[in-house]
Amino acid sequence: GVYGFGCEDGLQHLLNFVWPNVFENSAHVVQAFMSCIEGMRLALGPNRMLLYCLQGLFHPARRVRDMMWKVYNTIYIGHQDGIVYGFPRIPDDPNNCYVRYELDIIL
Repeated sequence: GVYGFGCEDGLQHLLNFVWPNVFENSAHVVQAFMSCIEGMRLALGPNRMLLYCLQGLFHPARRVRDMMWKVYNTIYIGHQDGIVYGFPRIPDDPNNCYVRYELDIIL
């Protein structure tokens, strides 16, 4: 892999060309896209892929949500511990506490 060698900008550029294929219907393109997502997850890291995926997880269109949840599940299965620090911070409200103190200690 090239993770950490300074080649991430080229891979990010490649990902920008591949990402529009997320909504393809043919089986061979879907399989190739998911294989590419696996490779980019390893090369760019899970949080970069999570940023691409988060915007579609709660989209109003079911077709968009289904594919984004498929990508998210792939990222989650591959890097369960790595995506925790990539989740957005949510401020506390009067009824719930969302702060992750252990993560603040590590970082």
